[in-house]
Order: sequence, then structure tokens, then C-alpha cells
Amino acid sequence: MNASLLKKITLLILLFFSINYSFGQNIQLSKNAKVSVITCGTGNESYSLFGHTAIRVQDTASSVDVIYNYGAFDFNTPNFVMKFIKGDLQYFAVAHSYPDFINQYLYEKRSVYEQELNIATPLKQKLFDNLNTSLASGESHYTYKFIDKNCTSMVVAIINKTLGTAAIVKNADTDLTYRTILYPYFYGHFYEKLGTSIIFGKKVDQLGTQLFLPFELLKSLKKASFENHPLALESKTIIEFKNEVPFSWWNNPYTYILLLLFIIFIKKKSVALFYLSFIAVIGVFFTFVGFYSSHLELGYNYNILLFNPTLLGLLYFYWTKNKKGIYQLALFNLLSLVVYFFLIINKAHLILVLPMVITSAILLVRLAIQNKKRIPIVI
Repeated sequence: MNASLLKKITLLILLFFSINYSFGQNIQLSKNAKVSVITCGTGNESYSLFGHTAIRVQDTASSVDVIYNYGAFDFNTPNFVMKFIKGDLQYFAVAHSYPDFINQYLYEKRSVYEQELNIATPLKQKLFDNLNTSLASGESHYTYKFIDKNCTSMVVAIINKTLGTAAIVKNADTDLTYRTILYPYFYGHFYEKLGTSIIFGKKVDQLGTQLFLPFELLKSLKKASFENHPLALESKTIIEFKNEVPFSWWNNPYTYILLLLFIIFIKKKSVALFYLSFIAVIGVFFTFVGFYSSHLELGYNYNILLFNPTLLGLLYFYWTKNKKGIYQLALFNLLSLVVYFFLIINKAHLILVLPMVITSAILLVRLAIQNKKRIPIVI
């Protein structure tokens, strides 16, 4: 089946379930109804590295067992990639039948945990109605932001709105930065960790006081209270898998170090120029997204001092055989590296980028020495 056609069919099915369950606003939940926060485990694909959050409403008396999922988006959105980079891609909520939802996670071999909310039946009804209204009215559509607005923060927002108070707040790991909180999720995914470290700027170095990750919400719910009693009952494991990270011959720190050692010890100008030009191109991309994107995580990216776009000038100076230009540009970038080192000396990604700092420094020192104008000594 054509991939585009398959995506369209999938979207139509999801929309069908959304519309179908949104009509459930008239359903009155029984006193035995349950509402729960569902936390889905991490996977090995890039989209599943951080897990997922959803809400379950279950009432056997009304034949209701539905999952509300705020993590849907349309692959067929015009200019999908550019909208995602810019930060104006629209996400929305969909409703799944509980068995279909669980079967998907069984297929992906990802764990699922449930925390039933300890609230009165009228509040369960109110949350159920709010969820259905959100789907039917389009309120569930939102502009995705990695930290500020995602599947987890949307779940927190609608529960707090229903309760009429900020019952769910971040109460775990508030002394850690967002960058530090993210790192354990990259176990076995070295280059994803490296890529995230260099593309994220100043915002992720702030203390992680905002709930934005599913397992952060799970931990915070354990400590949350409402009307002088725990907001959530004990966490229940629905399905559990050991998260086995597949072995990779290339996605590990060893290939990273070996590649940089090769670049250092090969001592060829062409290799050095290629490496420095490559990181300069990355710097150009950082500059572009810093101005173009509304993702605050990508702004004020001081990593550009390492991935300095001015390094592209080396190609021009080599082409024009301008040794003075090469020498001065090398010194400028060495100074940038010194400033960068002191900026990141207390940051979580220091060890990650330090090998690149050392590699760039060695190559730039060589270029400076090779192209320094020699002053003749007169005896």
C-alpha cells in the first residue's frame, strides 16, 4: 500500500474515533468510573525516547474505556518539516479504544503504567466532559513546544483545569537542569545525545521546574495531593518490558573518539579543512534556526562558538592563498574556543563536546603555525 495513502487512512481512523467519543459528552459516568493518567515507556526510536502520557476514562457500566492522547499530528501537513523546525506545527488530541492503545504498545514492546486519580465522581464526570469538549471544539489543537507544550503538559493542564487548582506541579528533580534531566533517556543513543546537546541553547540550562516529560509527571503524581489526600493511587503496571537497547557498531562514543583521533593524527590539510568546514556548516544551521524557529530551546545557542560559521572563511583564504587571513581567522576561532570552554565548564554537556573542542583547537593551532608570517632575522 502507498505510504501516503496509509497515513491518510490512519488519520481518518483516528479522527473517526475522536468524533465518535466526542459525542460521549452526554454519557453520565457511574460511581464506579475510573480516570487515570497513563505513562508509556520509552522506546528505541527517536520519537519514543522520552515516553508518552495519556488519560484513560473507564466505566464498565457505560461501556466506556477510552484513551485520550494529546500527541497526534498530521504527516500530510504542507511544509511539515519546516513547520516543525519553525515551531508552528499543530498537534491535537485523539481518542483511542483502550484495547487498541495497549495493543500498539505490546507490539512496540514498551511498558505502560497507570495512576488512578483519587477524585470524586462529579470531578471525574467534569474531566470526561472537558476531554470530549476539547476534542469536539478543537481546543485540543496546540502548537507543539518541546518543553512548554507537549503531550505531558497538555494532560497536566486539563486535569488542573478540571480540579480548579494547580494540584499537579513539578515536585521532583527541581534542582536539576532540563539538559541534565534529559540525559538518562539517551542511554544507548550516543549521537542523539550529542546532537541534542549541541542544538539546544541557553533555555535547557535552566532548572527543570516545569513538567514536560512523562516519567517526571509519574514521579510528581506520587507526591501530589488534592483536598488533603493523595491525588493519585499507587502506580499500577499494566504491561512491562525490559528496555533492551540494541547494540550498535556506530552509535556509541568509541566511534566518535576514533573519528576525531583520525582527524588529528592524519595531519592532512584537506581533512582538517573538511572537518572545520563541516562544523561551520552546522553553525550556519544553528544561526538559521536561532532566528527562524520559535522553539525557545534553540535560541541563544552558545555552542555556535564551537561550530563557528566564520570557519567557512578558511576555504576562501586557502583558495586565494591568503596566509594572513588563515592565520588571523585561526586565532579568532581559538579565542572563541577559549570563551566557549569557560561558558560550558559547569554545563552538563562539557564531557560530550570536550573532544571536539580539543580537536578543533589542535587543528587551528596547526593552521596558525603553518601560516604565521615569518620575520627574517638579520645578523
